[in-house]
Amino acid sequence: MARSPCDLRLLLLAAAAAFIYIQVRLFVTQSHYADRLAEAERSENQCTSQLKSLIDQVSMQQEKIVALEEIKVRQDEERAHLKILIKDLEKRSVQKLLDNNVVPVAAVVIMACNRPDYLERTVESILKYQTTVASKFPLFISQDGANGAVKRKALEYKQITYMQHVDLEPVQTERPGELTAYYKIAKHYKWALDNLFIKHNFARVIILEDDMEIAPDFFEYFEAAAKLLDNDKTIMAVSSWNDNGQKQFVHDPKALYRSDFFPGLGWMLTKSTWIELSPKWPKAYWDDWVRLKEVHGNRQFIRPEICRTYNFGKHGSSLGQFFEQYLEPIKLNDVHIDWNSEDLSYLGEDKYVTKFGKEVASATPLHGSDAVLKAHNMAEDVRIQYNDQEDFERIARQFGIFEEWKDGIPRTAFKGVVVFRYNSSQRRIFLVSPDSLSQLGV
Repeated sequence: MARSPCDLRLLLLAAAAAFIYIQVRLFVTQSHYADRLAEAERSENQCTSQLKSLIDQVSMQQEKIVALEEIKVRQDEERAHLKILIKDLEKRSVQKLLDNNVVPVAAVVIMACNRPDYLERTVESILKYQTTVASKFPLFISQDGANGAVKRKALEYKQITYMQHVDLEPVQTERPGELTAYYKIAKHYKWALDNLFIKHNFARVIILEDDMEIAPDFFEYFEAAAKLLDNDKTIMAVSSWNDNGQKQFVHDPKALYRSDFFPGLGWMLTKSTWIELSPKWPKAYWDDWVRLKEVHGNRQFIRPEICRTYNFGKHGSSLGQFFEQYLEPIKLNDVHIDWNSEDLSYLGEDKYVTKFGKEVASATPLHGSDAVLKAHNMAEDVRIQYNDQEDFERIARQFGIFEEWKDGIPRTAFKGVVVFRYNSSQRRIFLVSPDSLSQLGV
């Protein structure tokens, strides 16, 4: 059946409409993709710009790293050159000290760190008495760290050899909250003593700290004590310090004692003892380590009744611990003793045990909870027994002496006996443990 012209027109119209719709859809789609392509192009350009910026930053950082490495290399070269200069200066200074063919009694080293004012006070005190015996007691300052003011102050003294310990490694403490200063101090001590004993081959070394003044007979005392150290292997070290050396507890400037407790604070040891200690030197708290029975064994320490050093260091690594109560009232000896004319043979172990045992045994024993009160009313030497550490601390507190113990030993004690003077008089108070008399052979 033939189609009419009207139907053909309708078909053409529908086809045209479909074509127009398709074209519109194609245009819309093309526009959408064109927009997305433009957005992608913008994003690509932005990424390219950011990448270029990052590349520029990396390049700048690389240039800085190269520059820092060059600076480090120069600093390392300068540091190495400085070490060579210091070693050469130290060597020439030591050689100059020893050129006069006098065998030194002991090297004297002042351990310093960051207190130039304290160091000056210490050095000036030492030089008052060291100048006339300089060849016997060559003087060193060993500085830990790079404090410029301390170094400048040390180098002002041409008669003193300067040593510097610089350790850039971070300090690792063994327990949380510990002060790193105690670790640095122990490391410095080992370095300095290794240098003096092993590198410079001194037979003996006296260790002082940068907050000490010395007595007029300081050097004579240590010269006489050197003979004790050489001849009696039961003596580990000689100290110039008495922990109970406060004015009210001392009287006799010639009195010396053996002690099982290491006093420190101005002390002398021999090379043979250092060779023993150096390989096992602790990381921190070196003085308490020396006080351990496993370290000093059956050896004792010599101490004076009246101190030959005075510690004025209120500010330091110990944060002024005990200063006002125990350190500030210390009496520094002001009487010159000719120690080389003194007979110190009584300090030999056997003689001393016999002599000291008789003195303790002859003191009047006091008993009871009011023993301390009774002691105040006595005119002669007295002996008071303590039962244990707690009991000792109670009695010590009443008298005002040091209460502290280390590894089972009270400060200053010999065979458990702590002795001190009563009100600066000749009278002595002996605090004794339950087995002190038997240890003394009494």
